[in-house]
Amino acid sequence: MADIIDGKRVADNICKKLKEKLKHESSTPTLAVILANNNSASKIYVSAKEKKSSQIGIKTCIYRFDSSITQGNLIKLIHELNADDSVNGILVQLPLYKHLNQNEILNIIDPKKDVDGFHPINTGRLCSNLNPYAIPCTPKGILKLLNEYGIKLQGKNVVVVGRSNIVGKPLALLLTNHDATVTLAHSKTKDLKKITKNADILISATGHPKLITADMVKKGAVVIDVGITRQLDKKLVGDVDFEKVKNQASLITPVPGGVGPMTIACLMENTYELFKLQN
Repeated sequence: MADIIDGKRVADNICKKLKEKLKHESSTPTLAVILANNNSASKIYVSAKEKKSSQIGIKTCIYRFDSSITQGNLIKLIHELNADDSVNGILVQLPLYKHLNQNEILNIIDPKKDVDGFHPINTGRLCSNLNPYAIPCTPKGILKLLNEYGIKLQGKNVVVVGRSNIVGKPLALLLTNHDATVTLAHSKTKDLKKITKNADILISATGHPKLITADMVKKGAVVIDVGITRQLDKKLVGDVDFEKVKNQASLITPVPGGVGPMTIACLMENTYELFKLQN
């Protein structure tokens, strides 16, 4: 049976170290968060980020908008935040209302304040292995978990299922930069089982509950579950059929308590790193 990767413990240690560092700073890092959607999950995420920021000593300014917000007004706000020296990080909580152009919004954030690492300049720097100003939080958190548990990436076959700009694509780049051999699979991939079965490290980030079954996992593989879905009975489940796959894997993340806490911890770390970059 697999050992369980404790993402909450690792995340708590990151935040504890950050809190100590912040005690020695003469000013307080500030994170601006824009919430322009009516998505219940997004509201929960923003509240969790606000709570964690408060606990470790980062100031959070939340900008909440109803569906009357226009593209022009949102762009104006981001320009103002870019110009505000007291704001160190800008986060646009996705998804946005459908009438808003997500790419245009993300592309006008100052790359040195782009705490999520989604700006094309940061994406390009990641692709070129040139130290982006910020690495996307979930991929960064996954890499930290693998390091914490002594998982060597060099030469390993890693399969990432899911090609989103938020997780799958930047994660594939990050792992490649650390000398893994990466296969990026997705909804159009033929014979997914054949590909995942070859993975030393299998990472799923699709949001499809229990997509990864035990017969898709190589014996002894490391399994990282990024997906999280709330079912009708209110239970949270991941992309991985945890109860069955844990008998096949050597290490596995739970849902909740695996990747999720690491994403928020890395957001805090990114905010602090951008703060140091700007001061």
